[in-house]
Amino acid sequence: MSEAETNRGQHDIGGLNVDSLIDRSEHRLSLSERRVDAMMNLLFAPDRKIFNIDEMRRAIETLPSDLYENYNYYERWTLAMEKLLIGKGIMTADEITAKVADVRARLKEAGVSA
Repeated sequence: MSEAETNRGQHDIGGLNVDSLIDRSEHRLSLSERRVDAMMNLLFAPDRKIFNIDEMRRAIETLPSDLYENYNYYERWTLAMEKLLIGKGIMTADEITAKVADVRARLKEAGVSA
């Protein structure tokens, strides 16, 4: 294996022979995917500038291999957002956990699937 191959990030599959093709077909986003997309729009908003695309990309690309390989696209976004919010001191892990529990409880009370 060349030095370039050993230094590849888990996200860098360009030029590699892989077992499966990337599914590029259009599909309707699920409710949870739309929610993640909405959170990203809020966090990237020019009037907030909580973080930018480069920070987000870096956070995704440096996820531990087991998480990167076993989570889907939007799940990786969620993990990266959490990582950045904690890393920038905007929220603590406990605050995020509490907020998620609060939102789930409100959705359940409203009869909406989380």
